[in-house]
Parts: sequence; C-alpha cells; structure tokens
Amino acid sequence: MELGLAGRRALVTGAGKGIGRSTVRALHALGVQVVAVSRTQADLDSLVRECPGVEPVCVDLGDWEATERALGGVGPVDLLVNNAAVALLQPFLEVTKQACDTSFGVNLRAVIQVSQVVARGLIARGAPGSIVNVSSQSSQRALPDHSVYCSTKGALDMLTKVMALELGPHKIRVNAVNPTVVMTPMGRANWSNSQKAKALLDRVPLGRFAEVEEVVDTILFLLSDRSGMTTGSALPVDGGYLAT
Repeated sequence: MELGLAGRRALVTGAGKGIGRSTVRALHALGVQVVAVSRTQADLDSLVRECPGVEPVCVDLGDWEATERALGGVGPVDLLVNNAAVALLQPFLEVTKQACDTSFGVNLRAVIQVSQVVARGLIARGAPGSIVNVSSQSSQRALPDHSVYCSTKGALDMLTKVMALELGPHKIRVNAVNPTVVMTPMGRANWSNSQKAKALLDRVPLGRFAEVEEVVDTILFLLSDRSGMTTGSALPVDGGYLAT
C-alpha cells in the first residue's frame, strides 16, 4: 500500500527508544523529513547517525517552559506522533504526588502542548494534518499497580476525541493507537517473567504480545491519507485483548 508520505515533515516525541525510534526510522525510509524529540542526547546522536537528515531536539517534555523554547521555532510540521510517555507503577495506596505530577505532565499535558504548537502552525498555513497519540490498552482495562498510568491513558483517549472534534473543521485528523504489551527491549525486560506474562496472554485471543513493527505500521496508516475518513478513533493493536 502506497502511503504517500514522502516529502512531508513529521515530529515524533519519545524518539530515542522503542516505538518512537522505530517510527522515526520508518518515516525516514519513506522519505519523510523527521524532527525527533527525546530527553536523552545520546539516543538522538545515535539516531542521527542511523538516519542522516533527522533533526534532533533534546528536551524534557515534562518541563513546559523548556518545551516551549525548544519547539517554538520548529517550523512547519504536517504529521505529529505523540509517543513520549512514562510508566511509574505503584499500588494505589502508595501513589505519590511526584508520580502523579510526572505522569500527567508527560503523558497528557505534553501532548496538549506539542499538539497546540503543531496544530496552530497547520491552521496558520491552511494545511491539512494528522496527529497520532500513542495510548494503550490500559486506557480501557484496569491493571494492578497502574492506577496513575491507566488514568493518564484514559485521559489521553478522551483528549484525542476532543482534539478530533475541534480540529476536524481545520482538516486536521487526530487518532490514538492503543497497543498491548509491545516487544521493545523494555517490554521484553518487563514481561520476561513467564508467570506474569501468562496472566495477560491468557486474555489475548491471538496468544502473543505485539511486535514493534505492528504498532508502527498502524501509526503510519493513521498518519497517511489512506485513513482520510478516520478521526477521533482509538485503534487497538492488542491481539483481541479488549474484546475479552
């Protein structure tokens, strides 16, 4: 399927590792000019070596003022992938203020801020655009020790809908992708315990977790005009978990 993304300019947050890094690589291979945002300079340096021409921006998206300075002059962006997120897992009775502030700051507030920057630019140019928010199946299912994380992703799904409602008249589409556990290096490490993994896999009809490329392919589809009538959706990439 020809996605027709070549020649466009994209911004990807959380670009240093995992889904974000793989998304940058895929977009770069398709001829997209990519702005890669990460808080880790070493990850950006290695990414630029791997994908020459990628524009690195090193900033902690949890810092509103620093993000404003870093992205204020980012220039025209056609496509946005809000992928940056943190997962600070604590039992409900042990949830801390810091975990709440950090999680909502990165997983929700930063999405609002970065999307505002991109959407305002698109509207000023009179250009159409597409925004993909990387959410999670945990936006719709409760998991032990995930009270804050689940809450941020549930809020992200609703934010996606409101953004789609308000930005649609400007020809800007906004969708979420909601993966199950993804086999990034972090995912493999966190779910290497077979007993822990079995409890979740028993509820996945396809019987396995997602590969990174399966999530990236979904993101690319939602960014492209091939999904031109799709906005406000939360698209599961979960092997059927949410159907159970």
